[in-house]
Amino acid sequence: MLFFVSPARNRLTRICRTTWFFHQFLELSISCSLETLEFPEESFCLGDDGRNPNPCHDPNFYYTTMQRRMQDCAKSGLWNEALNSLNLMEVVVGKPTVYDYNALVYYYLKSSHVVVGKLVELYVEMKRFGPNPNASTFNTLLSGLLRLDKLEDALYVAEEMCINGFVPSFCDLMKLLRKLLNLGNLLDSFSALELMLRLGYFPTEPSLNLFFSSLCRAGKVCEAYFVFSVLLNKGFFPSAYCYNPILLGLCKSGQSFTALGIFYLLKKKGVSHNVYSYTALVHGFSREGLYDEVYRIFNLMRDDGCQPNVITYTTVIKFLCEDGKVEEALNIMDMMVKENCHPDLVTYNIFLRTLCSNGRLLEACELFRIMEEKGFLPDPFTYSALIGGLLKAGQVGNANQLFLEILTRGSNIDVATCNIYFHGLCRENRSREAFSLVRCMMENGFVPSNVTYNTILNGFCKENNLDEALELLDHFKWFGNGPEIVSFNTVMTAACNQGDSSMIRRVLYRMEFEGVKLNIVSFTGLIQYLCMVGKVTECFKLLDAMVSNGPTPTTVTFNVLLDSLCKKGLFGTAYRIFKDAKSTGSFPNKTSYNILLHASIRENNYPLVRQLLMEMYAQGFMPDTITYGSFTYGLCKEGNISAALQLRNWMVESGITPSITIYNTILNAMFRSGKLWDVFLILVDMAIEGCEPNMVSFSILRRAMLNGGVKRFPEAMKGLELLMNNGSRRGTQSR
Repeated sequence: MLFFVSPARNRLTRICRTTWFFHQFLELSISCSLETLEFPEESFCLGDDGRNPNPCHDPNFYYTTMQRRMQDCAKSGLWNEALNSLNLMEVVVGKPTVYDYNALVYYYLKSSHVVVGKLVELYVEMKRFGPNPNASTFNTLLSGLLRLDKLEDALYVAEEMCINGFVPSFCDLMKLLRKLLNLGNLLDSFSALELMLRLGYFPTEPSLNLFFSSLCRAGKVCEAYFVFSVLLNKGFFPSAYCYNPILLGLCKSGQSFTALGIFYLLKKKGVSHNVYSYTALVHGFSREGLYDEVYRIFNLMRDDGCQPNVITYTTVIKFLCEDGKVEEALNIMDMMVKENCHPDLVTYNIFLRTLCSNGRLLEACELFRIMEEKGFLPDPFTYSALIGGLLKAGQVGNANQLFLEILTRGSNIDVATCNIYFHGLCRENRSREAFSLVRCMMENGFVPSNVTYNTILNGFCKENNLDEALELLDHFKWFGNGPEIVSFNTVMTAACNQGDSSMIRRVLYRMEFEGVKLNIVSFTGLIQYLCMVGKVTECFKLLDAMVSNGPTPTTVTFNVLLDSLCKKGLFGTAYRIFKDAKSTGSFPNKTSYNILLHASIRENNYPLVRQLLMEMYAQGFMPDTITYGSFTYGLCKEGNISAALQLRNWMVESGITPSITIYNTILNAMFRSGKLWDVFLILVDMAIEGCEPNMVSFSILRRAMLNGGVKRFPEAMKGLELLMNNGSRRGTQSR
């Protein structure tokens, strides 16, 4: 489509430039007239003083001298002097010729002081008064402008050349197209390509590959396919190297079946596909989760005698792992090994990350051992996967040991891997240790990022060491002009949660001193603080100021306000804000309904619960674990444990896994009702469903044992005691 727009754009450009050239021509004509007045005829007969030769004595010698002078001045970038020498040639009959003009252009373009406007003036003068530009004029201008990277001017000269009946060379147009593509100027690249096709030139395959790749990266896949279609219609059949970017671009944009149609069309026309053509289709169908189509492509590859390579296999493995189909991905790896295609480091890293994130650490360690046996050196992605997996599983000790071993070995480790480890330490309330380690590593050349500093800062805040956190802002070597808004928000959010008004004032003062403005996160934290300390009026004033002056309150801001008001017992106020804020568009979301549902159940306002639930369904929000947790709380509060258990069964049947909070609510209700045997049965259900008890669960169990559970249900209590001991042992091991 852009091909049809381009000529109109070019005509408009020519009109604008011609108007400007005419204006320049008028100024030039006046200046030339003035110069003519300053050079009467007798000035050319100065005698033999050596300054100017006398044209009356030897016209050829005079002409040659002026030529040399013009060329020397032009090479030095002295345009006015060079142009003056050119004008002085006019006293010789038939001079200056078009070749003299071309020489002026040629030598001036070789200087280091080129002003394109001067060349434009000369071109307009030649068009108006003569001599008319010839092929050499245009070629000299085009080559020189390309050398100076004046690409828009070069494109205009190429178009003017065609208008005047001359044909630019293939080499010059190819150079122009390549330079435009390397600059990312897609619009002028289209014009250059259109000009080439108009002249019957076909770009080289590397240039076409770059052109199609650039268009697809810019999201213009349809335009790339249009150009490709034009080439096909003109009888040009590029190789797979050229059109593979289009296939991949279509597949990445969710148009895999369109890509498959083009694939078969080209195959029908006799175009040979390569392994990356098939891999593009594998990528697209894997991305869309259409694995049956993926396996059909694999079969098609074998039928066509094209063997999948490691990239093809790794592509489908990556998407299978992301979709949770780990066993299927492992089967694909077995298949590739059988077909003598060996996994590379990228393939192994994908599996390591997936196994670690799914808690399958033994398998991950075994895979790591196999990698080392095969001679693969772990890279930062490998270490990030292992350390992140260990930390996620709570095995901080093992993660610490691995990290120190990596440092001792001097292995290649990047700042992102280090940040994962520092985050794990801070999560275990070991922020000082993390900070000390950063300083020690910096002495050995480690360069932390702002993420590193903010991670440690957040750790100090979670440990309630706000004074130290604020002091750390001065000890860190920040990238940029100082601490960023994220750093200040980290400290201020912690201060708001703790209700520390003094710290809030100190942070706000420091932000003002550093010239850092509050953003939506800062304002949301302040709203939460004002509600928490009971300053509801000030909270509403701040909200009104945000609505009037910005930043505009987000759904998160309103949800924080609703939650804070409900916790302060101001449910009526919260509900009024909920109704008023509905007009903002993005509000409310599922979280908003969950907050109000929980508060309504706590207030025993069941008519409103019914209304909110109906609204929730009407908005397209389905109940989640938090919603079910609120209903479980309400049922258990009324002592209706059997209904709570029935609701839990309903959750499981609906594919929603009950959270540990729901189980703890039921356990606590059973304990208060004296149903100790039922407590044991619930724990069995939790074990079957893979839901491990937490500290709240163990607290409930201890109370059950202390309140006569051992005497009444000795066998059940032995099982509970064993469960508690195992839980304590796991907690110790993780530390």
